[in-house]
Amino acid sequence: MSSASASATRTAPPGRSGLDRYFRISERGSSVSQEIRGGIVTFFTMAYIVVLNPLIIGTVKDSSGHYIGGGTEPNLAMVAACTALIAGVMTILMGVVANFPLALATGLGLNAFLAYGVASLPEMTWADAMGLIVIEGIIILVLVLTGFRKAVFHAIPAQLKTAISVGIGLFITLIGLIDAGFVRKPSGPTPMELGIGGFLNGWPLLVFVIGLFTIITLLVNKVKGAILYGIVAATVLAIALEALLHVGSQTDATGKVVNPTGWGLNVPTLPGNPFASPQFGLLGDVSVFGAFTKIGVISACLLVFTLMLADFFDTMGTMVAIGGEAGLLDEEGNPPGSQRILVVDSVAAIAGGLGSVSSNTSYIESAAGVGEELAPVWPRS
Repeated sequence: MSSASASATRTAPPGRSGLDRYFRISERGSSVSQEIRGGIVTFFTMAYIVVLNPLIIGTVKDSSGHYIGGGTEPNLAMVAACTALIAGVMTILMGVVANFPLALATGLGLNAFLAYGVASLPEMTWADAMGLIVIEGIIILVLVLTGFRKAVFHAIPAQLKTAISVGIGLFITLIGLIDAGFVRKPSGPTPMELGIGGFLNGWPLLVFVIGLFTIITLLVNKVKGAILYGIVAATVLAIALEALLHVGSQTDATGKVVNPTGWGLNVPTLPGNPFASPQFGLLGDVSVFGAFTKIGVISACLLVFTLMLADFFDTMGTMVAIGGEAGLLDEEGNPPGSQRILVVDSVAAIAGGLGSVSSNTSYIESAAGVGEELAPVWPRS
């Protein structure tokens, strides 16, 4: 997935394909194979959301006592399928419309707020909560089309945009360390501790360390596809260890920790039927104005504003960070085609609500794919 850059001046070779000309691949010293490798790396680094989003919004009941999608049992497979579908469609749209190497999927933080702070409110349902996401996405889209969001983006100092991307990166890093079991939340007043009681142990943690050092070693030695190779190697090792040692999950069916040294999010096993048909029953299961009748106009407006505030500034830092990694920023530190990027991002928020998977937003993990994609340095003006 390549990006359009106003600063590119390299002469493109003759006889290029339509795909090459549209995405200006060879013009920036890249190739189709590099683009594919970068896309695969981005997919692997953000695919955790397909597992994590169902565990966040799919395991919490609304005020009526039903899980998302209806019923008294979690619909995790359905949430995962819709999460993947919306993320895939919006990421393709970002590449085709905005021509920028930025992947999108359900935003972490907003989905947790939606589950624990919105859907559980008295008389609220999951359909009502997703309706608020649709409304805030529409408002942001209007702000983009009127030029307000772009004006705010250009008015923010470059240092603050960088700080936003750093904060997002630290947040994602913390999530990775927690999912790996490197740090945990203890039962006492301490907010975080190293490993279990201050000790690092367990097979999952060993897989994390081996995978991390494999990637670091390959990167230091300038091996193309270093991140991809490290992820694949760690995945194969995890599946092999589970098959041999039966490590098991950290938690039982109720979410209670019964095996502290077990796997965090998902037990790494080969699927029994990898070609099962996905279920997309959550699509369109939304009540746009239901929250206004359930909790009142003022409360609903405040929730919409809260959701909009997070979505409004999140993408600003992310697109600057990805643009900087790809060498696509202009002299003022802004990526080209920022209006199109912001439009697609706003549409992604609406699509996330309509798909009942929470607001979709730009992912800082795209930087991993961009780093893999750029063997030569793209030219700057």
